[in-house]
Amino acid sequence: MTGPIKLAVLLGSTREGRMSPLVARWFVERAEAYAGVKVDVLDLAELRLPEDMDGKDPAVGAARPRFADADAFVVVTPEYNHSFPAPLKTAIDSFYKEWQAKPVGFVSYGGMSGGLRAVEQLRQIFAEMHMVSVRDGVSFHNVWGHVGEDGSFPTSPDGCNQAAKTMLDQLVWWADALREAKRRNPYGS
Repeated sequence: MTGPIKLAVLLGSTREGRMSPLVARWFVERAEAYAGVKVDVLDLAELRLPEDMDGKDPAVGAARPRFADADAFVVVTPEYNHSFPAPLKTAIDSFYKEWQAKPVGFVSYGGMSGGLRAVEQLRQIFAEMHMVSVRDGVSFHNVWGHVGEDGSFPTSPDGCNQAAKTMLDQLVWWADALREAKRRNPYGS
């Protein structure tokens, strides 16, 4: 490995009152403690990408280097109506080469399904973007039950901490392998 893996953590929800910042903060703490990883948080609520995907909007231009610089991505997504949020699809569609030949992992949350229906749809979309989705992820079923009375999250961290480590192990392996492969032979679709 040459230098740290640059991991972009993408918050996929922009709704007021969203759980994404709380869930992402927990994951970012795990990722920052992981050896050889440098984290960049990309919050769609702050990036304010446009609704049209012509790629010419200044917000897309300003975000493009951060997406391009990432060696790997983790998408933190809720499940809304058996799918993922529209701003996340806009973000995916606003970039193309920036996604290619990089691994992606998922931290999902929601009700009974824990956001897993959203993740399954995202896996298909990211495959179309020439990405490798890692098998293991983290999901919080009935996410509101994981928030302590004092606002702590998650209330029982052992299982999800291990799931985050497993996902990070896979992401770092793929990021390193793909980074080396692109160094030897630039990726072209």
